Amino acid sequence: MTAYNPAGNFPTKVWEVEFRRAPKRTLMARIYQPQGAGPFPALLDLHGGAWNDKDRTANEPMDRNLAESGILVVAIDMTLAGEAPYPASVQDANYGVRWLKAKAREWNGDPATVGALGSSSGGHVIELAAMRPRDPRYNAHPLPEAPNADATLPYVVTRSPIPDPYARFQHAEKMKRAEMVRKSRTFFNPWETIFEANPQQILDRGEPVTLPPLLIMQGELDDNVLPAFQEKFAASYRKAGGECQLEIFPGCGHIWVADPGPQTDRAHEMVRAFIARQLLALRRAA
Repeated sequence: MTAYNPAGNFPTKVWEVEFRRAPKRTLMARIYQPQGAGPFPALLDLHGGAWNDKDRTANEPMDRNLAESGILVVAIDMTLAGEAPYPASVQDANYGVRWLKAKAREWNGDPATVGALGSSSGGHVIELAAMRPRDPRYNAHPLPEAPNADATLPYVVTRSPIPDPYARFQHAEKMKRAEMVRKSRTFFNPWETIFEANPQQILDRGEPVTLPPLLIMQGELDDNVLPAFQEKFAASYRKAGGECQLEIFPGCGHIWVADPGPQTDRAHEMVRAFIARQLLALRRAA
């Protein structure tokens, strides 16, 4: 299996391809390919935007940094809530994992190493996709060129994920954030899905789930997704038998990694180190 040195330094080629033709538009993927002998480990990136906004470019600094260290990074568009509510974006994530496994060799990547990164609402989406990789609701899009590919993941990285969308909704109501309340209602339609598609409540209900090693990076001063949400989820994840590394970033808000600085550098280094540990474990188990 592919080796990975988190201190690697590679020139990177960036380009875009068609990801999936959805009913409302063509979803695109941005490829960050290290230029070297390879093959390189591969990573799928899912953007945030409160389920309603943003696209594949949202996490550009992190994606480029990881690619320069020697990871094939593929950032995809996902269906936005205004185009289709839950589970459309989770279906995109599930398809994205299988699609990247099928495409990795074409881009000098190793399909056996495909992991995932999700930010904010993208973190919520990838937690669901990782916990339920074989759920028929999420496996809705066929992949004829790789019908046997599955959506299991060896690890998941998140930045400011939303582990309990209902608790976050209640917090938005308390803070009188009408726009955030509206975006939640647009995505969770019918409303009851906010409980069904709730990673924290899935664990609380004791549902059978897959629990890949998980990294959660959280800003200490985030008043959008509270640190307490992450602490509760991490404890539940560990209690259910999963490995979860929760790291709090002092003095940081919700999207601190968008700005250069020591805490952003720390996040980049932490993600690289976490991925290196997971890939080393994979190699030892192979």
